[in-house]
Amino acid sequence: MLLRSVDLVEEISAEEFRSKYFEPQIPVVIKNLSKQWPAYHKWTWEYFKEIAGDKKVGIYNNVKSDAYTPINKADEYTTFGKYVDMLQADPKKDAAWRIFLFNIFNHAPQLTRDFTWPEHLMKGFVKRVPMLFVGGKGSITHMHFDIDLSHIMHTQFAGRKKVLLFPYNEQHKLYRRPFEVLSMADFSNYYDSDKSKLNTEAFPAVQFAKGYELTLEHGDTLFMPGGYWHHMEYLDNGFAMSLRSLNSSVSGKLKGVWNLVGMRNIDTLMKKTMPMKWYEWKKQKVYAEAGKELEAAR
Repeated sequence: MLLRSVDLVEEISAEEFRSKYFEPQIPVVIKNLSKQWPAYHKWTWEYFKEIAGDKKVGIYNNVKSDAYTPINKADEYTTFGKYVDMLQADPKKDAAWRIFLFNIFNHAPQLTRDFTWPEHLMKGFVKRVPMLFVGGKGSITHMHFDIDLSHIMHTQFAGRKKVLLFPYNEQHKLYRRPFEVLSMADFSNYYDSDKSKLNTEAFPAVQFAKGYELTLEHGDTLFMPGGYWHHMEYLDNGFAMSLRSLNSSVSGKLKGVWNLVGMRNIDTLMKKTMPMKWYEWKKQKVYAEAGKELEAAR
């Protein structure tokens, strides 16, 4: 992979943000955006457990989805409180379970008073769906892009997290499955040669993918433009909040609607009716497109 660092800024003006990052659709990490929010100090494991400990949550393991797996289907269910207890039982041990798209704000709307929507930087935030993302040490969010193509402000509040980012147009080098938002390749532990599952012999075009690598720490806010591919690995038990802003272009909005209403429903139907034939067809398409990228790169 051809990776570079994401720009890090302590603070940024609206004008600089729009001209250098938002308009050209380039990611950036803003170090101090969240440090004036009450949430920066207030949001802890114990606080969240106190206000939402009895809420049922779906949890996900590190196994990549297969030909039969519907998108976003949880692997198990528990309460948020029991999940936190599980993470804290042995801090030195990997606790590779994560919670995906947990709208804790539905259960505790007072939390929305603990942060400020960064509307001085960009507009169009969907204020009814701020989301909490929670993961135990060693848990992985596999390479994908967000189905609605929204722009994201992703703020880390606890723990550290390694992140890989790629622009949307790198999709065929990343072996995107047709009718899905997922990569066929497994980027797990990509940064550790002894543990890496990234098979460049099976997925050779990945070597030519151009992207970014970064580590998020407490208080860091990542601006991730709509459609960016991302892969995240929790180095510690941690949680983060994503604020979503609707894609600013007409074509981006239309693609997002198609992905949600058309693409996802077609994929779900085909996985139910002819999963293996559907998977094999996808695999052929994936390698055909990746082959074109290899030819162009060599």
